[in-house]
Amino acid sequence: MDFKLEKKEQYVYIETDAAAFAGDVPASFEETARSLFREGYHSLIVNMQTVKSLDATGIATLKKVNRLCANDLGMLAIVTRDDDFMDTLEDLHIPDLTVLPTKEEAIDAVFMHSLENEFGAGDDDYDDEDYEGVSESKEP
Repeated sequence: MDFKLEKKEQYVYIETDAAAFAGDVPASFEETARSLFREGYHSLIVNMQTVKSLDATGIATLKKVNRLCANDLGMLAIVTRDDDFMDTLEDLHIPDLTVLPTKEEAIDAVFMHSLENEFGAGDDDYDDEDYEGVSESKEP
């Protein structure tokens, strides 16, 4: 299965015209995703507007690709307007999987995710007042 790819600096937009994320489609998708990771892309937006169902292999592939994205501080965003398919994806309880109805919302989510990673890198959740009354030892 061939996917239409649109590569941008912060993400890759992947479009499929498959009716089901099953059979050979998940393996082809995983191969495409892995090649994109090797190229340095970590955030993927996958347009699944035509997809109506997925099988066990499709579920496992989505979980795997989502984990690979998250491990590299990227994200996987699925675009679909199909309420039933959205419910199916949400029922899978895949951590950090983002499901949105439009490409534009998915692009915004990728940029927000990047900003959160950028600004969150130096945040350790401790304030100066947490160290009040604590003195540094002079001993090594």
